[in-house]
Amino acid sequence: MLPLPTFQNPRRPAAALPEPKVGDSIGRFKLQRLIGQGGQATVWLAFDPRLEREVAIKLLRPEQGADAALVAQWLQEARSVSRLTHPNIIPVFEADVEDQQPYLVFEYVPGQTLAAILHQRGALPPAEAVGLMVDVLEALAAAHAAGIVHRDLKPSNVLVDASGRARVMDFGIAVRVHDSEAPAARAAGPQATGGTPGYMSPEAATGAPPTPAMDLFSAAVVLTEMLSGRRLIDERDPWRAMQRVALEDLQLPADLGSEADDGLRAILLRGLMRDPRQRHPSAQVFRDELKKWQRPVTTPLADVGKDSHSGTVEFLLRRMRHKSDFPAMSGSIMRIQSISSSDRESVATLTNEILKDVALTNKLLRLVNTAQYARGGPISTVSRAVTLVGFNGIRNMALSLVLLEHMQDKAHANLLKEEFLRSLMAGAIAIELSPVRSEGEEAFLGAMFQNLGRLLTEYYFPEEARAVRALTGGKEPIPEDSAAITVLGISYEQLGVGISKAWHLPESIQHCIRKPTGPAPATPPKELEDRLRWIALASNEMADALLHTEPRAAQARLTQLGQRYARGIGIDSKAMEVATQRAREKLAELARAMDFKVAPDSPAARLLQTGGNGGATPQTVTLHDPVPGEDGFHDSVGSFELHATQPVTPEQIAALAQESQRVAEMLAAGIQDITNAMVEDFKLSDILRMILETMFRAMGFRQIVFCMRDAKRDALTGRFGLGPGVERIVKSFHIPLHPEKSNLFSAVCSKGVDTMISDAGATRVAERLPDWYRDGVHASSFLLLPLMLKGAPFGLIYADKGELGELQLGEKELALLRTLRNQAVMAFRQSS
Repeated sequence: MLPLPTFQNPRRPAAALPEPKVGDSIGRFKLQRLIGQGGQATVWLAFDPRLEREVAIKLLRPEQGADAALVAQWLQEARSVSRLTHPNIIPVFEADVEDQQPYLVFEYVPGQTLAAILHQRGALPPAEAVGLMVDVLEALAAAHAAGIVHRDLKPSNVLVDASGRARVMDFGIAVRVHDSEAPAARAAGPQATGGTPGYMSPEAATGAPPTPAMDLFSAAVVLTEMLSGRRLIDERDPWRAMQRVALEDLQLPADLGSEADDGLRAILLRGLMRDPRQRHPSAQVFRDELKKWQRPVTTPLADVGKDSHSGTVEFLLRRMRHKSDFPAMSGSIMRIQSISSSDRESVATLTNEILKDVALTNKLLRLVNTAQYARGGPISTVSRAVTLVGFNGIRNMALSLVLLEHMQDKAHANLLKEEFLRSLMAGAIAIELSPVRSEGEEAFLGAMFQNLGRLLTEYYFPEEARAVRALTGGKEPIPEDSAAITVLGISYEQLGVGISKAWHLPESIQHCIRKPTGPAPATPPKELEDRLRWIALASNEMADALLHTEPRAAQARLTQLGQRYARGIGIDSKAMEVATQRAREKLAELARAMDFKVAPDSPAARLLQTGGNGGATPQTVTLHDPVPGEDGFHDSVGSFELHATQPVTPEQIAALAQESQRVAEMLAAGIQDITNAMVEDFKLSDILRMILETMFRAMGFRQIVFCMRDAKRDALTGRFGLGPGVERIVKSFHIPLHPEKSNLFSAVCSKGVDTMISDAGATRVAERLPDWYRDGVHASSFLLLPLMLKGAPFGLIYADKGELGELQLGEKELALLRTLRNQAVMAFRQSS
């Protein structure tokens, strides 16, 4: 794990030195003209009379208080760096100090810094940006092999010469002279590694010793800036920039250029990981991944030999990546799948990922409240949904919703809706056909994704999809796979498998996309993956029959399919017909939950027709049932105090009133959800997660943390939470219950007083904040809800918002928050 964030103080003003001018001499070098300048240095073209050559001199502005030992260390490092020789590194010829003026002498290379290029041109084409970064990583690899870390990689330290080659300067030396801490101070705490806020890695921002991984993070930041044309961490306040990089998972800008596909995004995201162990293991690996991305696809589309499949898939993927929504969809799918395939991830991580997408959260909750999933009452939290439906069930549901969410509202909407509903129908049938209920969720996703290639082709290549349909429905029809190969150069199945691999979907899903061949088995296959393949195939053929066959003929077709597949699935043919009718009823409810509408006279409407064996369509369960009385839950431990609250304007009062009902409904729904869960056998961790999620979603908190008493340390410590970067913040919380020096957190907990701070910067509040909070969290406004048993604190719920005065609470919200807090107390009582 990374060290806890102990942010370095912003640098102090530079010592006053005379401004250099043309004609001045620094050592033996005569200044000719200024060729660059920044906040920490100026760069001059100078002449070296001894060797009769032009050089570049960088004049550094040292901080006041920089001692002789520090300057000597800087000079020693400069001499070490001067031994670096590489085509992508601008060599250091000399380094010295004259009249308190540190300076570096470089080879003079005509060209522009990358910072100047980005200022003039904005975003660079992906091919150009990646090419420049490959050069930079070549330089980093050579430096790291020599034991040198750059520590301050940024656009102004990359020069692009006249031939277009990127060359890196200032390896590991310029930053040292800016370190103004005394040696004793450095020995007492984390060492400042130097660097520029906005480009520093999380571990550099917290004072960790220099490592090559720091340079790789900075390289990913610089490449993202080249692709987007703007800084990834654009903060005027250096401290805020360092706080963000240490505590938040950085997100890529939506627009990185049409050719910045999900493959390139995956490379960038790996470089931007907060945990250095999850980044590329070396500059060489980072470079090799970029060079692999650079290689053009040369396989002709018409070449459909066996060895050409991967090239054709990549060709089609590149065409898809030009669509603005494809990278976003791919990113969501890959993140959700990576969570489920990691041994270190948990239910809380999946919940947190889903909560990042408000639309996905709302649709998923509507879906789990249909009769297909509902379990004895409405479900209003993702945490509760995961508990009831299961980790894999919610994972699969989220994957399918992401796919469908990004593929709506196209010009050819009717055809797309038919294909969407056909896929959902197949998934619904697959659940009903699964003899083992626990296999139903895998069967649902496998059946839905079995025609992924057809679905994506219909969406991204409508003209090609139309051509395939023409070949399959003409006077001399040919099989769909043959038609797809003729038009696309690849079958729908091969395309679906290729894309599922690119998205890192589970092997079981990839297996389902490959349709089984030959006659259906006489008995169910022993292997789960084989059973799922046959269920997926039968489900898709039954969905096709319902969609493309007139109602009178559909029943006969379903009977034929039931006779063909029943024994291989493990149920009789009559049960298959009943299962199909139940699936149609559930699909109708699913379509309502997803607000999916079709024309009543369209073929897609056939899939939503209910009645017959299945009975009437069940009604969707509402999420917002009235809140029960609070008797039995209310255990108030103190009055609600407002500290440093800002004046509330009439406009704010009106806005709060308008929002109040929505917030109250979400809080009340969560209370009901938690009440239902507490009636059953429950895990304490599940209840606490549901409580935090209800508060987090309803109130729109930035972060929320649950703390619990650690008896050995006689303190409340952070256990888990929700929000960006919360994993690091949780570890910051340490609230002594009997501190030597009183602070706000300890006082609130010892008195059991619910407390809201609207302005954490107010003097009488700021002076009582503990150091760990100022260094590691530092929110503008926050809420504290202590948990008490027998008059003593055993827990705390902390929640904050990012903007000053943003946290405002009415009496209704306060009462409901207290009820949620008291439900946590009740859960502890019951569990103990």
